[in-house]
Amino acid sequence: MDLYTLTAHEIRDMIKEKKISSKEATQSALDRIAQVEDKVESFVTVLGDEAIAQAEKIDAKIASGEEVGALAGVPMALKDNMCTKDVLTTCSSKMLYNFKPPYNATVTEKLAGADTVLLGKVNMDEFAMGSSTENSYYKKTKNPYDITKVPGGSSGGSAASVAADEAFFTLGSDTGGSIRQPAALCGCVGLKPTYGSVSRYGLIAFASSLDQIGPMTKDVKDCAMVLDQIAGYDAKDSTSVNIQHPNFEAALTGDIRGLKIGVPQEYFGQGISEEVTAAVNAALSNMKAEGAEFSDMSLPLNEYALPAYYMISSAEASSNLARFDGVKYGYRAEKFNDLIDLYCQTRSEGFGAEVKRRIMIGTYALSSGYYDAYYKKAQQVRTMIMNDFGKAFETYDVLVTPASPTTAFGIGEKTSDPLEMYMADICTVSVNIGGLPAIVIPCGYDKNGLPIGIQIIGKPFDEATVLNAAYALEKTITKVKPNL
Repeated sequence: MDLYTLTAHEIRDMIKEKKISSKEATQSALDRIAQVEDKVESFVTVLGDEAIAQAEKIDAKIASGEEVGALAGVPMALKDNMCTKDVLTTCSSKMLYNFKPPYNATVTEKLAGADTVLLGKVNMDEFAMGSSTENSYYKKTKNPYDITKVPGGSSGGSAASVAADEAFFTLGSDTGGSIRQPAALCGCVGLKPTYGSVSRYGLIAFASSLDQIGPMTKDVKDCAMVLDQIAGYDAKDSTSVNIQHPNFEAALTGDIRGLKIGVPQEYFGQGISEEVTAAVNAALSNMKAEGAEFSDMSLPLNEYALPAYYMISSAEASSNLARFDGVKYGYRAEKFNDLIDLYCQTRSEGFGAEVKRRIMIGTYALSSGYYDAYYKKAQQVRTMIMNDFGKAFETYDVLVTPASPTTAFGIGEKTSDPLEMYMADICTVSVNIGGLPAIVIPCGYDKNGLPIGIQIIGKPFDEATVLNAAYALEKTITKVKPNL
């Protein structure tokens, strides 16, 4: 049996029961990385020797009878925008090519406290800006189901490494769908938690009012298990919400009898492929067979979510990325005349085309004379969209939509048209605008064998209901592994 094919909760239980060691599980994952990484290209940094040493420490603790964490010995990876002390954290950008943080992100600390093993850092669109992981400075990650296709983005490395069995789970970050869209394209499970439920401290910011860290896993039980470890209040994050979270794994009963599902028709319009629509409708029928009830409904302001999102996120990116100036850390231009020229040359050379595009859009939107017309207006639309969701949840427990308008598209297919690439997020951005929790799981495959994802959206801080609905649906879906 190849250990790397197992789920994270299976590995956790086998280590706990001393059927295998953490070192064996870690070596299996590292062997798998060595086997397929040249095809998938999901990792920026692989911590081979360090991971084995960490696994041996955990095995020694278990052997001596010491108390260990809830995920003791489970090998995992982190998106390369989450700070890891003394480990390269690049945001897949030339700007941070040499950056080794002096501290850990809160999620990094929490997973270390749970005794996980860090295999390495995975690839992403530069500074999380993109929908295909083609904007990385280092490499283009491939979709494990078809290496001529993109894995989605910006957490494409996170999704691809899980789908390819290179890591038992990963963490991604989701600003406008960057966990859920690649989960859909790579056939894995991705959860964007409620804004404020998982600390953002140590996450290198793209758009601070939208960013949220979440798990990317092989199945829903793994997702709940990881969320149990990373959710919770953090005083170091001013947007963290101090509420009591339930045990998400224990909440997975699979019983969805009486669950009221709303199906917003705006998500099934022009641009959504027939195969995606058919797969989502079939999944809804499966949920009905499990005892849930669903009906069509409307989110009339959804059409404004995409332009509002790109205006807000670009404005916040302009502000957040101002810190990268060649003075304090990261890349610095070698030739410059004075301080202003240092800023200009460093940022021109250090940022990629997509990052520059969004900085320019955001700077324009925040400039004197245009703030009210663009950024302020987008925030007003945001409030209206949040109210739309609030009204929907007065009637429904969850909402169900496609996760992506199409299955994975070809590498290079959309890079020449930024607006077409931005449309890849059309099913996901409204959830970030509303700060809501949403999960994506595979619900079928297209005629070419590429995964199709379904999205389940919940009320604020009601991840338990979202996870349980996904868990019930997952039991009715036959999953196909990629053939690498």
